[in-house]
Amino acid sequence: MSKPRSKARAAARLAAVQALYQMDMESIGVARLLSEFHAHRLGAEIEDAQYAEADIDFFDDLVAGVDARREEIDALIEAKLGEQWKIGRLDKTMLQLLRAGTYELLARPDVPTATVIDEYVDVAHAFFDKKDAKFVNGLLDAVAKEKRD
Repeated sequence: MSKPRSKARAAARLAAVQALYQMDMESIGVARLLSEFHAHRLGAEIEDAQYAEADIDFFDDLVAGVDARREEIDALIEAKLGEQWKIGRLDKTMLQLLRAGTYELLARPDVPTATVIDEYVDVAHAFFDKKDAKFVNGLLDAVAKEKRD
């Protein structure tokens, strides 16, 4: 994969986690959310911060795909959590990150498993500490072993 494409996909993954978080917090519909991100977030400059150019089609697929398959994705995530853990106990940002990563493992066979896991561990580092990034790695690896091997 070329560097510009991988950077654009990395930006799309980060934006997708943010969009999914916003969708959960505001109960906003997918079409309106995608439109808002296209117009105001992806590749935009906000408060002097330049947002990286994102692969828009990839971003759209992640957000719409997670929304369409949320029940299936949540069941998979919950099955990989420890017995004492329920999905509702997860941090809201962590949940969106795991949903996006799980969706990509399920629906994007064109993206290698290691790439999916590494990219979402990188996204986790933007929001969480090393321990939480390891949690993301372990959970997505468990999903991948079940769904991709």
